Amino acid sequence: RHAKTEPLPTYDEVLVCTPDTTEEEVELIVRRALSSDSQNQKIYCLLGAEKLVYKVSKQLEFHFFRLLQSSTVPDYRFIIFCNAKAHNSYVITAFDTYKVTIPCCSKTEIQAYLSTHLKVPCGTAPVAQAFEEPYQQNVKFIFSNQAGMGK
Repeated sequence: RHAKTEPLPTYDEVLVCTPDTTEEEVELIVRRALSSDSQNQKIYCLLGAEKLVYKVSKQLEFHFFRLLQSSTVPDYRFIIFCNAKAHNSYVITAFDTYKVTIPCCSKTEIQAYLSTHLKVPCGTAPVAQAFEEPYQQNVKFIFSNQAGMGK
């Protein structure tokens, strides 16, 4: 479904996968997606799931299918995003029957959507003013090798 007014996902709906993503992190987002509390219309996402190491990928498959069997949620919302060129990914193989190719929007459409949803409302979020840019955004990704170092 493509709607320009739909909001971006919240922090608890998205897990950005890396080779360091843990089994616990994967299990937690699967539990959120398939729990009875997921009826609140949230869409849970794994981004870059092809980057998961084999052991974590196996646990993702295990937890998903185990919880799916015991879930009472008929219309859960759980999306796994993978790079289509990552042919050797276990996740892509394990979830192949659920595979859907999404038609891509143009770069201009994506930029327009993000600029609409990432702007800080006037008079709020003084933290956004720390970033010297022509337009204020309320989302910034800051990566650090040392967690908790003031970032």
